[in-house]
Amino acid sequence: METVRTLGKNGPNVSSIGLGLAALGRPGYINLGHAGDLEKDYEPARMQERAHAVLDAAWRGGVRYFDAARSYGRAEEFLAKWVMARGLTRSDVTIGSKWGYAYTAGWRTDADVHEVKEHSLSQFRQQREETRALLGGHLAVYHIHSATLSSGAFESPDLLRAVAALREEGVIPGLSLSGPEQARALGRALEVRADGRPAFGCVQATWNVLEPSAGQALAEAHAAGWGVIVKEALANGRLTSRNTEPESAALLAQLQHDGPADAVALAAALAQPWADVVLSGAATVEQLESNLGALELQPDVEALLAFAEPPTLYWNKRADLAWN
Repeated sequence: METVRTLGKNGPNVSSIGLGLAALGRPGYINLGHAGDLEKDYEPARMQERAHAVLDAAWRGGVRYFDAARSYGRAEEFLAKWVMARGLTRSDVTIGSKWGYAYTAGWRTDADVHEVKEHSLSQFRQQREETRALLGGHLAVYHIHSATLSSGAFESPDLLRAVAALREEGVIPGLSLSGPEQARALGRALEVRADGRPAFGCVQATWNVLEPSAGQALAEAHAAGWGVIVKEALANGRLTSRNTEPESAALLAQLQHDGPADAVALAAALAQPWADVVLSGAATVEQLESNLGALELQPDVEALLAFAEPPTLYWNKRADLAWN
């Protein structure tokens, strides 16, 4: 059964499994088998219909946290239309989104550049207005998208003050992380102040049994009262039966020892005591329903962690994944 808890010490109610819309809001993505999931039908109305079907399945399964981003194509739009059509209020669902990347693929899967990163004050202001126009008062968390030590987000007092001021609108300022330096970036973020108060109150980071290196830093964020959201718990499909690489055979066998590989991998993330929400990135109703099976599993996490990769190797492999 789904469980309800708060996002961080004093945040809104969330479910232990959330739904991320990275694979639902745009035609191109790096998850294994993404084109097949969408049946290579990228017509916007059809994609919205598919997204709403997955959102409905998530709602029926007890999911109450939903995650989007400005760079996820039409994810915010699809999510907003679903919320309005179902008559859901902010007390019914908790919604997070992210700013800092602009979607540049033009609804193509073969674009040379799918998204462009910019962590400037002007980008924040522009994208905050774009998100506000779609999600309005439903937005509860707004993350800097993939903040790193080199992206400049931690070095701009004006930006940090603007981000921290989100609290005055009832929105938690947060950041998502990416890359082998996630732990160091989070350590820096925990120290950042804006007008004497913590600039952030939530973090979304990659953690899975292949890349668990941010675990201690995430535990520290949790202890500080931050909300902690896990993304990419399935390693973009590498922790599912779609991974047919011979070198992954032993890992897949260990996963499948305790149940369907996807559910076991998600259950390993759910088992982390510092995790408030673990995101499913399902692109189909069948995937979502299989992911929810994680709630009933208790895998051998230590055995799975034996397959962890050095962070640089993991992120290099991720960078090599093809769009669609």
